[in-house]
Amino acid sequence: MAVNAFIFPGQGSQSVGMGRDLAAAFAPAREVFEEVDEVLKQKLSRLMFEGPAEELTLTENAQPALMAMSMAVLRCLEREGHIAVRERAVVVAGHSLGEYSALSAAGAFTVAEAALLLRVRGNAMQRAVPAGEGAMAALLGVELEAASAICAEAESGPAGREVVSVANDNGGGQVVISGAAAAVDRAIEIAKARGVKRAMKLPVSAPFHCALMAPAAEAMRFALEATPPRAPLVPLIANVTAAKATLPGAISALLVEQVTATVRWRESVAAMVDLGVTRFIELGSGKVLSGLIRRIAPEAEALNCGTPAELEALIKHVG
Repeated sequence: MAVNAFIFPGQGSQSVGMGRDLAAAFAPAREVFEEVDEVLKQKLSRLMFEGPAEELTLTENAQPALMAMSMAVLRCLEREGHIAVRERAVVVAGHSLGEYSALSAAGAFTVAEAALLLRVRGNAMQRAVPAGEGAMAALLGVELEAASAICAEAESGPAGREVVSVANDNGGGQVVISGAAAAVDRAIEIAKARGVKRAMKLPVSAPFHCALMAPAAEAMRFALEATPPRAPLVPLIANVTAAKATLPGAISALLVEQVTATVRWRESVAAMVDLGVTRFIELGSGKVLSGLIRRIAPEAEALNCGTPAELEALIKHVG
């Protein structure tokens, strides 16, 4: 019998039209979108369904939108398929903002609480670094140690030491770096000189998961003091530690640290496999995480669910 982990995508997985067919087909999905619209005092669902893409991609919108999408899928899975996280998963995990989706799925936050926290997080991350001063880049065909060495060399520039560090260790030879724009540019050139398969800037509005995000981390400290998590019904595998987290106080601290720390996704997947997970179920928009799972843990089953057809197939397969 398969041992399940439910996993939740992060920023970059958003797309115009996400959730539209799900809302048309299932009342539980509509309920989630209405809850988020109401608490944010914004027609976020309309933006998800109709765009424009430029507005949906804004960090303050993309983060709660992706959580809403994941929770809509989950609620349909629970109501239509009678598949509950607390009964069917041994752990949950999410990539960056996906941790809030994972914690909501595990009962640590309500959907409304997660939406408000992610609106604060998105706004704070956007404000932390003036536009144009930060950047992120993907390095493909490189492992963590080599990427870290590239960043260490790129930190020294004409203006002195400038921040650049590993933001996401995604696995499968994919590492994302983040920091001051000039330092990221230097890192790209160093990577190319060292024969890295591909090094390219990402179309993001801020340098996430690096030391430049310290003001956003402080904003989340205050937000989580006001809205602390409850104990999750199943353990979280945290981005920061790639290990189980179950105590509310520890989870709050990890969510604060996560804003500036590396997302250790490769290690998180390995930790879940070590815990006996044989099937990963990605709930939400896109297939990014299930694609990474197939590269990190090819022996495990990787499924994704974000459309009515995928939902029905998943219920039939898992139920």
